Amino acid sequence: VQLQASGGGLVQPGGSLRLSCDASGSRFTLNIMGWYRQAPGKQRELVASISSSGSTTYADSVKGRFTISRDNAKNTVWLQMNSLKPDDTGVYYCQGRTITLITIWGQGTLVTVSS
Repeated sequence: VQLQASGGGLVQPGGSLRLSCDASGSRFTLNIMGWYRQAPGKQRELVASISSSGSTTYADSVKGRFTISRDNAKNTVWLQMNSLKPDDTGVYYCQGRTITLITIWGQGTLVTVSS
């Protein structure tokens, strides 16, 4: 497995979770790393992404609540999720993309926000 995601679980509304994605097994140099999520019955959507230089992008729905970060030396990316809402429920996928646009995906990790 080239991208190993972890950290999902069940959390109450208003709670926090931290997702991790370990790309140390990837044979590619990943310029962009990001998190996508797929809620039941919905299309997969971008949550946040970060470049190797640290530039970040967030979906409007998570701005101010989620923070993406990465350690290039460890080839790891994290997603800190605070003030979670039921609408944040879904399977979260880690994605990596090379400068030549080769894209690889990790397995999903389930996040459930419910009381």
